[in-house]
This record gives sequence, structure tokens and C-alpha cells, in this order.
Amino acid sequence: MTPILETNLLTIPRIGLGTWQLRGAEASAAVEDAIGFGYRHIDTAAMYGNEEAVGAGIAASGIRREEIFLTTKVWWTELAPDALRASAEASLKRLGTPYADLIHIHWPAKGMDLAASLTALAQLRTDGLARAVGVCNFPPSLLKQALDLRIAPIACLQVECHVYLWQEKLAALCREHDLALTAYSPVAKAQVNDDPVMQAIAKKHGATPVQVAIAWLMAQPKLVAIPKSGRAQGQKENLAAASLTLDAEDLTAIAALPKDRRLVNPDFAPEWAA
Repeated sequence: MTPILETNLLTIPRIGLGTWQLRGAEASAAVEDAIGFGYRHIDTAAMYGNEEAVGAGIAASGIRREEIFLTTKVWWTELAPDALRASAEASLKRLGTPYADLIHIHWPAKGMDLAASLTALAQLRTDGLARAVGVCNFPPSLLKQALDLRIAPIACLQVECHVYLWQEKLAALCREHDLALTAYSPVAKAQVNDDPVMQAIAKKHGATPVQVAIAWLMAQPKLVAIPKSGRAQGQKENLAAASLTLDAEDLTAIAALPKDRRLVNPDFAPEWAA
């Protein structure tokens, strides 16, 4: 059974299926298979170009829509209020569902009217298009500003997070405000497979380095991970990582790894240190 995180604003499975770079029939099959293996959390975005396929996979699974936690996101070029609303409505149409469980602002835009965008985001929740709303890739100062405005009931922050990038300022804000923190690229684009420290811990537990990386995230409070895998074996292994408990020695060894290796940093990214 997938572990569940409960906050004041949402109830979310702590391991979900990331779908970035999955397309067409491959994406549909991956989603359908994952749900069959026990996943109940699927993450997509308008920018991924796979919402129709993801929706088809959910429909083909035979599991009721209400049992699936579905996340999608509005791209940073669509954050003006009318554009944000239109993007969300188009996403839901492609997904074949009247609502998403969580709709995020995918990236902040330089010079964005934060208050206006948050007002439009909050309206999605008020109107039932989203059960909860959140933001992705907000640096600490911008997240604090968004929370202090008290316009949208932000339930979740999604950011890159893995054994080589621990974002304590953001994690602390999430703990303080009872937000879920969703980690994308949670296995550092599989770089953990080549790490001697991760290999040693994996061997000790009869696991894989990827499973150790996910288990480390599960050891952190209020944290959700969305590893991507289009392979049945990979999906099963990722889900099984929830049952792996790391000991104090393991956690100390992972804590000693560098925590500043950012792997996702497009030219439109915000100033991370802000």
C-alpha cells in the first residue's frame, strides 16, 4: 500500500508516477500499468504534451477516478489570469476529467504579477477545477511572498530534490506552513546508480541505489516523490522503496554526500538563492 501524507489542505500518496518525457501509447501503458501495480498518484503537466495519453491510461486502468490523485501544471508563459484559466481548462479536457486533485504553477515567470496569478489559481479551487493548488520551482523568497499574500491556499511545493540536492530553506517553509513538498528528479536522473555510497547501502539492504534514494526521501517529513519509469520492473521497484527503512548509519552516509548538485536549471529559472 502506498504511504499517504495528510496535511490540512490535501491527502496525497507519498510515491507517485512522474510522466515527464513519456509520450503517446508508451505514456498510456505506463500509467495503466502503474495503477495496476498500486500507484494512486499520477503527475503530468501541460508542457509534457502527454495529458491525453495520461488520461487514457487512467481510464483504461479500471480504477475509479476518485481513487487517483492527479496532478497537472500550468506553464510559466500562461500565468496571466485569463491564460492560466484557459490552460487549466484545456488540461482537464485533454485529461478527460472535470477536475484535477492538484494544479500547480509550473515555473514562476520573471516579472509575473504574483497576486494576479495566485488569484486565478485560487479561483480554480473555488470553482471545482482543482481540489488543491500549489506552485513549482519557487525559491524561498518567492514562496514566502506567495504564502504571506494569503491569496491562494497553497497546499504543495514541487521542486527538484534528491540525495544530492536538499533544499532546507524550502523544506523548513513547507513544514512551518503545513505544505507537502513534492520531489521531482528524486533519483537524480539515475546518477545514484553510479555512486559507491549509494551502492554500498543498497547492497546492505538487498535493494537498488534508486530504491535507497527514494527511501531517503520517504524518511523526510511531509515529503512526496514522483520518480518516472515507463518500465514495469522499475515501477514496481520504485513503489517497493516505501517499505525500505534506512538506519542511522545509512542516513549519516547520505547526509555526507554533496547537497548542491542541481540538475534542472533552464534559462528561465528563477534566482535559486533568492
